[in-house]
Amino acid sequence: MNMALRTCTLLAMAVGASALAAAPAMAQTAPGVTDTEIKIGNINPYSGPASAYGVIGKTIGAYFAKINAEGGVNGRKINYISYDDGYSPPKAVEQARKLVESDEVAIVFQPLGTPSNSAIQKYMNSKQVPQLFVATGATKWNDPKNFPWTMGWQPNYQTEGKIYGKYIADNLPNGKVGVIFQNDDYGKDLLKGLKDGLGAKAASMIIAEVPYEVSVPTIDSQIVQLKGSGADILVTIATPKFAAQVIRKVAELGWKPTHFLNNVAISVGAVIKPAGPENAKDILSTAYLKDATDPADKESPAFKEWEAFMDKYYPDGNKLDGSTVFGYAAAQTMVQVLKQAGKDLSRANIMKEAANLKNFEIGVLVDGIKVNTSPSDFAPIEQLQMQKFDGERWHRFGPVMSGESS
Repeated sequence: MNMALRTCTLLAMAVGASALAAAPAMAQTAPGVTDTEIKIGNINPYSGPASAYGVIGKTIGAYFAKINAEGGVNGRKINYISYDDGYSPPKAVEQARKLVESDEVAIVFQPLGTPSNSAIQKYMNSKQVPQLFVATGATKWNDPKNFPWTMGWQPNYQTEGKIYGKYIADNLPNGKVGVIFQNDDYGKDLLKGLKDGLGAKAASMIIAEVPYEVSVPTIDSQIVQLKGSGADILVTIATPKFAAQVIRKVAELGWKPTHFLNNVAISVGAVIKPAGPENAKDILSTAYLKDATDPADKESPAFKEWEAFMDKYYPDGNKLDGSTVFGYAAAQTMVQVLKQAGKDLSRANIMKEAANLKNFEIGVLVDGIKVNTSPSDFAPIEQLQMQKFDGERWHRFGPVMSGESS
């Protein structure tokens, strides 16, 4: 195994650190920065109930290995250090402290999960260390006034929920809605958006709201409860492991609701295939990333570049897992910020440039969606498009929408 691949596969260790440690020490120009490298930290759930997302951390490591092989960014290589938190907030705090105080990283990039990021947000801001492009769609990451060192990346959950709510209100006005949601800030955020989208109809249309805890082994009983409520519309707000359980149990019960599945659990490889593609037929969701299972997307130049990247730098990665596309796109955004920062890789300037992305195009984003930020807008991607699973792949339909225009 070559060193570039080791960079993206060592999970609970400083990835690639052994190679870089052998290089002569250079004078630091900013925390985590020398004349030859920049240290970027990451926290991912490589174990635990959300371990399906660990592929994101591996993909990011692989992309940074690609950038390093091509000469780095402005003459500096990226020293990527990724730790496992098991989707546990206390463990996330421990790993964040380790990255900041022991590893002395310049930034913590793409830490994953609403609970974990909530646990480290005040610490990161008190230390004035960028908590950048967090891998969670909670609305609260767009709060530059109170948390100027924290920024989201993907469309926020309230925007997504509003789109589902508006779609239901417009197309299924007589429906009875049952919701299963993860009982934390993530689940409640998307549920709020759903209610906002339904508007005045929310109180009468939503007849059952059933939470689940990430510590439980299965959520079969919750699905039985929702079927028993009489709901004919199911909204699933769940991470991949539990989303696959929902799809399987709904099919097992012979229940035929109109099923909406939140965007973070739409991966064909990580969710649909384990649940059974035949069981997922006609599920509705949203998209902001192109889909590796879509023949039209696969023929685009951007996807051919992604496939070449996967073949060379992450050959063990599952190309049907949408999380690889997510990690690839997020890493491109980070590299763009470093390019804009130029020679000044101070934490303050990195945040300044992160808040100055103007119509940045990433080829694997849905056509018409671009990355934009400003000092008062820490939400880089704010649009989504509806899509439907046909038993084999997702089909996008309708206009690209934002929460405001949905």
